[in-house]
Amino acid sequence: MYREDFPMLKQDIIYLDNGATSLKPQCVIDKMVDYYENYSANAHRGDYDISFKVDLEYENTRELVRDFINAKRKEEIVFTSGATDSINLIVNGFFANLLERGDEIILTKTEHASNIMPWFRVAGNTGAIIKYIPLDENSFVTLDNLKSVVTPNTKVISIAHITNVVGDVRPIKEIIKFAHENNIFVVVDGAQSVPHMSIDVTDLDIDFLFFSAHKMLGPTGVGILYAKYELMNNIEPINLGGGMNESFDSTEKMILKEIPTRLEAGTPNIAGVIGFSEAIKYLQKVGMDNIEKREKELRNYLIEKLLTIPHIDILNLESDSGIVAFNVEGIFSEDVSYYLNKYNVCVRAGNHCAKLTKDVFGIANSLRVSLYFYNTESEIDSLVELLKNKDKIMKEML
Repeated sequence: MYREDFPMLKQDIIYLDNGATSLKPQCVIDKMVDYYENYSANAHRGDYDISFKVDLEYENTRELVRDFINAKRKEEIVFTSGATDSINLIVNGFFANLLERGDEIILTKTEHASNIMPWFRVAGNTGAIIKYIPLDENSFVTLDNLKSVVTPNTKVISIAHITNVVGDVRPIKEIIKFAHENNIFVVVDGAQSVPHMSIDVTDLDIDFLFFSAHKMLGPTGVGILYAKYELMNNIEPINLGGGMNESFDSTEKMILKEIPTRLEAGTPNIAGVIGFSEAIKYLQKVGMDNIEKREKELRNYLIEKLLTIPHIDILNLESDSGIVAFNVEGIFSEDVSYYLNKYNVCVRAGNHCAKLTKDVFGIANSLRVSLYFYNTESEIDSLVELLKNKDKIMKEML
């Protein structure tokens, strides 16, 4: 499916680590090269033609992002350096000024580090309390389990739409509806969902959403922070400097620009933002519903094949995303990954930046296959064939 558009797939590799980063189509690469070769000026700085072109391309990407997630206005879109940068801006620029001693922050133990560590720090600084949603027998979040930990002191729920190890698709719309009925903010980590399914922030009524371009065919070093306009207007800039101020004369006379510009200090990743526009257009051409459907087909195919191998332990059998976590019985996950690498098969091994997940599964490390629409059944067949012979894995590791 569209494999001819991806230069990396011309190599002799089987790439199954899309949860870490996706491959880039030629059109994204060409768009970035075009910027560097033909109009490589700064954004929002120059009064000359090529700088005006940069401004148009840069702001066009903002409008494409707005449309892609169905935000109401482009001022609700801020460009950052990545999902991690976005959540740190949300936590330190908004919630650090809101939370007080005894307020509750609700997370899960299957969150990525980026959606845990900033909350740990703000809790330590404010005296807020971290609480975790109990998970069901499949390590999923349910609305009832969420309700069991919410109290009148709960101020914010911050959870991934799809987690990067369990791969469960959370009931975000129902969670948000319940949260808003109880005056609770909801922050959604969209790093593993926005690239793989249709997201409508208006329909879902999301307060804050963050995700990365590089996991959805775009360049590295570009992230998105979405917030409702009235909330975005109350985010304090973490970085101060060029581009985000109207004037400054003294400590008493610092005038900042309107959002989103005041949250984008300094020279941004201009080539990356402009390149991201082509990634969005490419995904829209393929169709997000088609992408979601194709990934489910591939996941079902992979699960069916893995279940035929006695020494494979699947950790997230019931999940409904393109993420499959598993282990080979008696063999350390990194050793299996090194073995697969000998045959040019790329999978992730380790704790996947989700170190608290060990409290859920009882193990710290696993192998992870994360699929995207350009993967194929024949690639899965090659992976499964390599995993079938446990003795061969052991022998070739030595």
